[in-house]
Amino acid sequence: MAQDTRAPVKAGWYLLGPAFVAAIAYVDPGNVAANVSAGAQFGFSLLWVIVIANVMAGLVQYLSAKLGLVTGRTLPEAIGAQLGRPARLVYWAQAEIVAMATDVAEVIGGAIALHILFHLPLLLGGVITGAVSLLLLQIQDRRGQQLFERVITGLLLVIAIGFTASFFVATPPPGDVVGGLIPQFHGKESVLLAAAILGATVMPHAVYLHSGLALDRHGHPDPGPQRHRLLRITRLDVVLAMVVAGGVNAAMLLVAALNMQGRGVSSIEVAYHAVHDTLSPVIAVFFAVGLLASGLASSSVGAYAGAMIMQGLIYRSIPMVVRRLVTLAPALVILALGFNPTRTLVLSQVALSFGIPFALLPLVRLTSDRALMGVDTNHRVTTGVGWLIGVLISLLNVALISLTLTGRGST
Repeated sequence: MAQDTRAPVKAGWYLLGPAFVAAIAYVDPGNVAANVSAGAQFGFSLLWVIVIANVMAGLVQYLSAKLGLVTGRTLPEAIGAQLGRPARLVYWAQAEIVAMATDVAEVIGGAIALHILFHLPLLLGGVITGAVSLLLLQIQDRRGQQLFERVITGLLLVIAIGFTASFFVATPPPGDVVGGLIPQFHGKESVLLAAAILGATVMPHAVYLHSGLALDRHGHPDPGPQRHRLLRITRLDVVLAMVVAGGVNAAMLLVAALNMQGRGVSSIEVAYHAVHDTLSPVIAVFFAVGLLASGLASSSVGAYAGAMIMQGLIYRSIPMVVRRLVTLAPALVILALGFNPTRTLVLSQVALSFGIPFALLPLVRLTSDRALMGVDTNHRVTTGVGWLIGVLISLLNVALISLTLTGRGST
């Protein structure tokens, strides 16, 4: 009897993993730039925005995983099945542009980290980041998804350690942390930055990807007890992954609030030097290593998502090496031309913003379609909350685009 009780628990933990891969999108270099900026400018006061953003993201990621499990299709496949060929090509084109914009942010983040750690030229750092991400993708291609999940989850752990190590030296005052959980603003600029954090939270490639990760990992179970159990495990997977990602994002803001406030932090490199000066060189290295792991992991996950999008929408696949080189090219060109890396990170988030409605709104509609989802159709409350989140994030991304292009957004 005791063995029968323990077996399902062991199996349940063994089935965790897909959400941790998708969660890498929430701790990418773009998030580092936004969260550090928020903490440096407004201290602890925007911590509540990160909490709300991660709750929203958790629901979206669960809906994506559920779609894959219940329908046996990835989100790109489910969307493509409802479109004619011309519409599918247009849909794929915008998704591919988003995937390239994702790569720009991740590769530049890795390049900045390598420049900080080893004083490498940014272009060389970008090449190394691209090469390592290709190696990670080869692990998925040759050794299977489970090993890939473990490697990415390990990098997520490195990211978490990198951005929380400073708490062993200086711990944020508990009262200030609790105060930051109370919704508040401090002038127009804090409202704009809060909109940027919320609006850039849900990454399109993560929404597309999670449906495929869940499907590849768990298959397409028939309706009944096994599917219900897998959906419960998926919910746990998403909750745990989003707690980790949310904790890392919160740590970025808290570190900046504690050590960088009032220091005129205008870039990730300046943030590194602020940690170096206020805490210690060792903690600053942890910070840079966390940024490097963020760039490497998120770059490989973004390329993986791009391949899934292409397969789902236009039924084509190309060798991963070729795909990696094509999507890497824009980032390397930007680095070679000497554009400001941190500013480029912000602009890449703007490009990502264009893709949000195309991923999020169809997801809510598809998972609320009883003909498609059967007994696992969204509850009306879930559908209502999903539409609210989808519309809100889409509108905030429109605001983010406008504010950034007019030069009034925060960097």
